[in-house]
Amino acid sequence: MSALAPGLGGSHRAIVGDADTAIALGSGSVPVLATPRLVAWLEAAAVAALEGVLPAGSTTVGTHIDIRHLAATAVGKTVEANATVISTKGRTVEFDLVASDDTATIAAGRHVRVVVDEERFISRLRPA
Repeated sequence: MSALAPGLGGSHRAIVGDADTAIALGSGSVPVLATPRLVAWLEAAAVAALEGVLPAGSTTVGTHIDIRHLAATAVGKTVEANATVISTKGRTVEFDLVASDDTATIAAGRHVRVVVDEERFISRLRPA
């Protein structure tokens, strides 16, 4: 197990399909990669960056994301989302985010996740 520290990175690759479009997700009327799907892929990259470094029984939850969706991506193109840890403070981890397709950088931003005890977190969601 490595240490949770700046420099850790993760990625998520996916091919844009019809189910990933703004039309399919209700976030627009054009058949291009939807911003909500892009956000999910960027978060998946952040989760991948922390694989194998969290204490047993821990996970992370997203608490903030701020991205700029810079370019449209057509169905059939491959997107690579990358997340790099830029700071850690207590249980808070901040990431630099970048996503690109085969022709351009399509998104950039920041993301914050917090390390939580998974069982305790879930138990707070159960009805009393």
